[in-house]
Amino acid sequence: MAKREVLRQYFGHSSFRPGQEALIDGILAGRDALGIMPTGGGKSLCYQVPALLLPGLTLVVSPLISLMKDQVAALNGVGIPAAFLNSALDAQAFQAVCREIRQGMHKLIYVAPERLLQEGFLALMQEQKIAQVAVDEAHCISQWGQDFRPSYRKITEFVARLPRRPVLSAFTATATAEVQADILTQLELRDPVKVVTGFNRPNLYFAVQQPKRKQPVLTALVEARRDRSGIVYCATRSGVEKICDLLCQRGIPATRYHAGLSEEERQRNQDDFQFDRKTVMVATNAFGMGIDKSNVSFVIHYNMPKSLEAYYQEAGRAGRDGEAAECILLYGPGDVATAQFFLQQAGENEDLSPEERAEVQARDARRLEAMVNYCKTTHCLRGHLLDYFGQAHDPTCGNCGNCRSQFVQVDITRQAQMILSCVKRVQGKLGYYVGADLLSKVLRGSRSQRVLTLGLDGLTTYGLLRDTSEALTRRYLEALEEAGYLVTEPVHKTLRPTPQAGEVLFRGSKVFLTQRAAPAVFRPREEGLERSGQQPEDQELMAALKATRLQLARQEEVPLYVIFSNATLADMARRRPQTMEEFLSVSGVGEVKARKYGAAFLAVLARAEKEEV
Repeated sequence: MAKREVLRQYFGHSSFRPGQEALIDGILAGRDALGIMPTGGGKSLCYQVPALLLPGLTLVVSPLISLMKDQVAALNGVGIPAAFLNSALDAQAFQAVCREIRQGMHKLIYVAPERLLQEGFLALMQEQKIAQVAVDEAHCISQWGQDFRPSYRKITEFVARLPRRPVLSAFTATATAEVQADILTQLELRDPVKVVTGFNRPNLYFAVQQPKRKQPVLTALVEARRDRSGIVYCATRSGVEKICDLLCQRGIPATRYHAGLSEEERQRNQDDFQFDRKTVMVATNAFGMGIDKSNVSFVIHYNMPKSLEAYYQEAGRAGRDGEAAECILLYGPGDVATAQFFLQQAGENEDLSPEERAEVQARDARRLEAMVNYCKTTHCLRGHLLDYFGQAHDPTCGNCGNCRSQFVQVDITRQAQMILSCVKRVQGKLGYYVGADLLSKVLRGSRSQRVLTLGLDGLTTYGLLRDTSEALTRRYLEALEEAGYLVTEPVHKTLRPTPQAGEVLFRGSKVFLTQRAAPAVFRPREEGLERSGQQPEDQELMAALKATRLQLARQEEVPLYVIFSNATLADMARRRPQTMEEFLSVSGVGEVKARKYGAAFLAVLARAEKEEV
């Protein structure tokens, strides 16, 4: 069987997505491979197609039990023999899978990295002909990645202890150039085929809001999307509890996920979300890696993540089916302090040398700064993300909150002169420069103990911005930094004027602040229709197709996407097949699924045709 026959027969696609064929050809030719592809870009196919064509077993190293379970269910659902070995299996089930492996009954086996060097498992694998070891979420092997897992370092030792070295393939959606290089080194990939298809997700709408009070904004956002599936990320467990309770009180079917819950409750809540018994998951970043739920149509961050890698990965759980989806971040100044606290906790890793610890802390500080800059920029948000990952892009995308907003230039020259004068007078009084927090207090006329003790209330610039909010005062300071009139000293984080400050103070240079004039508008329903090609009259048909999918998913006790993705249902509604042959032409419908589900969906389509006549 050829690769395209496998693609058509099992996965129901007539062509490969960008990057897939090059990786598949490389693996089939016996070369190692590294694939950097966005979430929903089809990474799994790149090792699953070769797994069916190579003689022997493909071992997939995967970080989460839930991910293994769902991927195996999806593979079994299209007729591919696959299984997993993890702690979710009882002893009897575990031994049954081991027997099946010895009998050659499976083409793919999913395992966690922690199991690789366990004596019994290693002995079993040494007996098998392993054609490929595929490493999912490969960024976890890099100490410079945002999800470093020391257990991933066991992979190379495991491969070295096999009788014959298999092809080694690695895949991830989130890796900067530095992390990509580290993956190649740590996995010891040999002459790999490397494909980076890019980080752009055109179907995702990115937006940042800076509300004075987050809770009312969040509830309004979720209530407006009541009939859609989404994730709300919070920085802390207490935040998850509070927001989940708030949404439930509003009648929104929400559930929760964080590391403080029992394993049983986490699994139960995740299943409720996966099976659409609950439409909203409120979670910490403990939830989500590898979650393959295709119909998540919004991800809202109640707090700012610690890095753009983390944000891109978490936000990217929306729109995996290719349909229009939203990624909204609610930013507040307190988010920075929370992120710094978590970074400090992580930086105290005793396994690192003092030099490594300092390097990790410096790297984390740079990442946090890039994340904060994303929250504050008035330029294209998609462009900001793509710049970070090193991908070229157009100046504007037309599908983010900033590109859809109107901005105005506000003259803040007078306020800038007050601020720069204050910086100089504080330095003249104390003999040293101070940070933004103390400077803001002086400008706003604070009676804090520190201001009074240092005698800064006696300065002529004390209280000049008394009627200006703290947030706006901070924005003035940021604008002066962006314009090059102030600079933050890297060690003590104090603000000092640059030589250009004299242009504002003495030579009439103007300073402007860019402000949003009107909020961006996103209409998810219309956007989704436009992208999928559906007409409004197709909505009743889509609802009927989804109802049939839900019924089948409940009967088989599998997530909805294991039956068919939203994109496949949309293609059904567009093509309206009436025969099994026509049904097979729908994107995402392979031969096994056509035999299993074709009759049910063709009946729905036939009724729709009859009702419209």
